[in-house]
Amino acid sequence: MTESQAPALRVSDLRKTYDNGVEALKGISLDVAPGDFYALLGPNGAGKSTLIGIVSSLVNKTSGTVEIFGTSMDADRDGAMRLIGLVPQEINFNMFEKPLDICVNYAGFYGIPRAQAMVLAEEELKRAFLWDKADKMSRTLSGGMKRRLMIARAMMTRPRLLILDEPTAGVDIEIRRGMWQTLKAINEAGTTIILTTHYLEEAENLCRNLAIIDHGRIVEQGPMRSLLAKLDVEGFLFDIDGELPQALPQIEGARVIAFDDHTIDVDKPRAMELNRVFAAFDEAGIRVRSMRTKSNRLEELFVRMTSKQEVPA
Repeated sequence: MTESQAPALRVSDLRKTYDNGVEALKGISLDVAPGDFYALLGPNGAGKSTLIGIVSSLVNKTSGTVEIFGTSMDADRDGAMRLIGLVPQEINFNMFEKPLDICVNYAGFYGIPRAQAMVLAEEELKRAFLWDKADKMSRTLSGGMKRRLMIARAMMTRPRLLILDEPTAGVDIEIRRGMWQTLKAINEAGTTIILTTHYLEEAENLCRNLAIIDHGRIVEQGPMRSLLAKLDVEGFLFDIDGELPQALPQIEGARVIAFDDHTIDVDKPRAMELNRVFAAFDEAGIRVRSMRTKSNRLEELFVRMTSKQEVPA
């Protein structure tokens, strides 16, 4: 297989057991295609951070193999690492440096000449909507700007694979959506992106493929659309006029329960028409004031595929 044909990331039977006996990864295997935007989902302690740590060479594996565009981490670690850009969850640059200097100095660590680094820094800071802040002290940037700066810094080496660990953690939805634009532009320019996130809306909006990790194993993986299509149940919350009747209507094949004194929670098969629900409400004298979906589709899939038990990772 040539490098151009090789997956951006190939993980085969990857295992990690810590010194305290905790088995964080239990034989994970996955392929990420070149140019993909790939999500790694899972509850806290599922093994996501351990997997990312091994792929980015920050954590030693127990066994298994990792290849980056066909380059083995075991045979050529430096060569593989030159293909990767990592954006960790924690802000880890010098707050008393300017964004331009942060990017240029980072490029210098990888042997990029200063003149070339200046050109690259302008390109990346503009793409991250930070060029007007290039000469400001980094500590004065907002939280969202600091996270975009970390992405710009990681892109200074023009990595073919960009790994982001919870890149929008702790920022509000408006800032998050702005960061989505930056990440989409990077991906559309040809960079493969792997994203770990707790924001399920983020994964559904950005990613084409995903893997769900639980207890150190992949419990589901594949195209986003195909996995979402597996959901055969959808949930709704109905806000009603007045208080709930003493006995809620029974709808064959659906679950109908009280959510609160003025809201009814209904889970129904996706194939069942909503008209059946409204007809049952009418027959019971229930007047619906408004209706909303109970959760997004990816959240339903995530909850279904994982359990609440956690394993340290």
